[in-house]
Amino acid sequence: MSTSHRTPVSFEFYPPKNDEQRAQLDRTTEKLRRLAPEYVSCTFGAGGSTLSYTPETVSRLSGKHGLDAAPHVSCVGGSRAELSELLGRYRQMGCRRIVALRGDLPSGMGHPGDFRYASDLVAFIREEHGDHFHVEVAAYPETHPQARDAHADLAHFKRKVEAGADGAITQYFYNADAYFRFVDDARAHGVDIPIVPGVMPISNFSQIRRFSEMCGAEIPRWIVQRMQAYGDDAASVRAFGADVVAGLCQRLVAGGAPALHFYTLNLAKPSLSVIERLS
Repeated sequence: MSTSHRTPVSFEFYPPKNDEQRAQLDRTTEKLRRLAPEYVSCTFGAGGSTLSYTPETVSRLSGKHGLDAAPHVSCVGGSRAELSELLGRYRQMGCRRIVALRGDLPSGMGHPGDFRYASDLVAFIREEHGDHFHVEVAAYPETHPQARDAHADLAHFKRKVEAGADGAITQYFYNADAYFRFVDDARAHGVDIPIVPGVMPISNFSQIRRFSEMCGAEIPRWIVQRMQAYGDDAASVRAFGADVVAGLCQRLVAGGAPALHFYTLNLAKPSLSVIERLS
């Protein structure tokens, strides 16, 4: 039996904004749903009218595709009343899982909202809805880019757990040791919730480098050098990237990772290429 069947998987999507993007998401979802994911998540739009796309997409993923869809909820820019209304809407839609995040303040938005930290949002969800929602939070094996240091970041993570988080999904990384050390440190601090590694397949390396610079994920030098050697050979970049990430996943699963959460960027092939190599 393949690793993908023994180990639970989940997938993250972002909300499409037009018919072409919706069709792309439908194609991707149909290919990935064959793997029987534990659930799928949908990111939130940052500010303005884009906020409406997440509920629409969650409804599409659950209604059209029959998946357990978990919306991302951010406390940035939202009042208690607005977040209460949004959570109530998700509950009415049948959602049982929420990914609760602080989020980043969009450029030009001056009001951070009524909650400063994700731990405040988690506590609010518990206050409003008790145990109705399974609440996932974020974790950062290589430390949040805005944290003072690794110890302060771990303390923030523990506060989210103490506020009522059921599980955590990590920022993506390419160094398995960073994940294992983070889990060990969390356990030493009394954190016992599942900590699921977030996995970012590599298909467009220049895009991944940009993402990594923004979010603080380190790409090991040996991977960068190999990618640069391939130049414009896109097929070799994709094959090498899939081998690297599959090797990472194998090590994570062997080391006790409870599941794998794939950041899809609304594409099926990069994730499938990795999972196929896990046989």
